Amino acid sequence: MSDTTQNTGDERSRTSGRVRERTRGETSEAESESTSERENGEDELICPECSGRLVTDTGRGETVCRDCGLVVDEGGIDRGPEWRAFDSAERDRKSRVGAPTTRMMHDKGLSTTIGWQDKDAYGNALSSRQRRRMGRLRTWDERFRTRNSKERNLKQALGEIERMASALGLPKTVKETASVIYRRALSEGLLPGRSIEGVATAALYGAARQAGVPRSLDEFAHIARVERTELTRTYRYVVRQLGLEIEPADPESYVPRFASALSLSEETEARARKLLRNAESQGLHSGKSPVGLAAASIYAGALLTNEGVTQSEVSEVANVSEVTIRNRYHELIEAEGDALAA
Repeated sequence: MSDTTQNTGDERSRTSGRVRERTRGETSEAESESTSERENGEDELICPECSGRLVTDTGRGETVCRDCGLVVDEGGIDRGPEWRAFDSAERDRKSRVGAPTTRMMHDKGLSTTIGWQDKDAYGNALSSRQRRRMGRLRTWDERFRTRNSKERNLKQALGEIERMASALGLPKTVKETASVIYRRALSEGLLPGRSIEGVATAALYGAARQAGVPRSLDEFAHIARVERTELTRTYRYVVRQLGLEIEPADPESYVPRFASALSLSEETEARARKLLRNAESQGLHSGKSPVGLAAASIYAGALLTNEGVTQSEVSEVANVSEVTIRNRYHELIEAEGDALAA
């Protein structure tokens, strides 16, 4: 009787041992699978109890299993603001962070400034003594923002770029690119012997051409504080020394602006583009001013679509002579005729 009982107990222990080994093997396989899943970079989290998918309850700050309801994590941190905003103006008003860094300022916008309002935190006007004190503080704050001649140079140049870009209606991306070009010219020592205004104007002119929103040299010369000859000479020097890759200006890039200034229809604009493409296919762009070609295409397109535009009106908008418009106009019409004959 005792031998039978002992044999039965041994058999049970061997069976339970095999079950435990099988369970451990299955567990290790499951762990290896979960590890491999994590190593594969799957975004879904797995529940440790039922292997269900975990979801995050942002309202309660908990991570729970969608299948069995197990709370895996609680007390999560809400990294968003504690306030709500329903439009962009309210969001900007409630936000307590500063503006992003920008290369359009000599210190990249990291410094602080003292406001010009002579009022305290409650909106009350300051006394005369406090106003004099704040004036002295503003003066010293302005002096400390530019600690050396290089920063003073950069501040003056970036202010000039901002002024000209606003006058020409250039976008923010062009101003950013121009500031980068000027910073490179300053760091590589290209300014000795040249004016700050000249290099700044050349940088903005090159940035506008790189961005595909060019302005003519006459437009730059009209608002710049340097002569046209100095602008062209400085521009060629900066492009050559910095190795800037700037393609020749495309006459088609001027067409939308001229058409908008003359209040012409889309049909006229499309006709002008077609004339320019025909001329380009025949090689008439080489050696010609892109502004003159664009102005002539606008004039020719307006005539072909029966819109009343005179050469003087186009000349005033494009800032080119009427003689240039007439010469380019005849060339565009001849190219159009050759294209139709072919």
